[in-house]
Amino acid sequence: MDIRIFKKLLSGHFISEDEFEKIKLQQREPISVYWDLRTLLYLGISLLTAALGLLVYKNIDTIGHDVIIIAIAILCISCFWYGFKNSSGYSSENVVSPNAWFDYIVLMGCLLFLTFIGYLQFEYNIFGSRWGLATFIPMVILFLSAYYFDHLGVLSLAIVNLAAWVGINVTPMKILTENDFGSARLIYSGIILGALLIVVSFASLKKNLKAHFSFTYKNFGWHILEISLLSAVFYFEDYYLLWFLIFALTSFLFFKWALKENSFYFLVITTLYGYIGLSYVILSLLFKGNSDASVYLAILYFIFSGIALIWLFIHYNKIFKIHAGI
Repeated sequence: MDIRIFKKLLSGHFISEDEFEKIKLQQREPISVYWDLRTLLYLGISLLTAALGLLVYKNIDTIGHDVIIIAIAILCISCFWYGFKNSSGYSSENVVSPNAWFDYIVLMGCLLFLTFIGYLQFEYNIFGSRWGLATFIPMVILFLSAYYFDHLGVLSLAIVNLAAWVGINVTPMKILTENDFGSARLIYSGIILGALLIVVSFASLKKNLKAHFSFTYKNFGWHILEISLLSAVFYFEDYYLLWFLIFALTSFLFFKWALKENSFYFLVITTLYGYIGLSYVILSLLFKGNSDASVYLAILYFIFSGIALIWLFIHYNKIFKIHAGI
């Protein structure tokens, strides 16, 4: 750590004396690279599976489908065998990984399983036109694996698969033929799914059932619900004000919760979603008259609202730092 950089920040009044003293005290302490190494390892697993897929795609005529499927199946089974062999079994509490490689091998096994199912469906069409079944089976396996092996990465894959399963079951033909994601049924499904994930998040905490999974559920649910409600505001043009009221109420409740939990991340994303929805409604009302004054008013709105947005983030960031004792 180069202390000269922090001296310059202190002289420029970018940091306070107290902050500088804390940095000096930590100067000789070792810096953790735990999350850096984990990120690199996860990236390595993702690149490896992608490279295997690319290798198969480039050499499909030479290798043959049966050989590829058998190889993927063997690798997948090996990863799951390693996971079961080294796992301490299911627990509703947070389980520490038995070794440094465990999480990555389990993740690789789940990714290979998805590749295996996708390959079977693409090449042999084993599920026929029942695309919902092709996503439902991997979803169940991923959720079971996430809970048994206590794996947040696999849980994220399972939630993504759940969202895909819901989307495919709602509009199977339109997604495949028209790529139409702007449907009312899909919006309603997104709202229900987002709300369900948030309920599961709070239930995990209250029942102490994998409570550390709560953030992942909440993160996905929060984004899905906010995006779905925003889509409703955009899609239902005749009732956009009604949908905006529902969206604004939901965002307000999320905002209050973020303040209560001192979560700057959720405060930021809620505020940004709210800003997008508010801007859409204001601009819709401004440009109803189709006058030149609307353009100037819109420019003024973005200038002043942008300043207000920055001030709000700075203000609450300071409050959260005070509460955290930073």
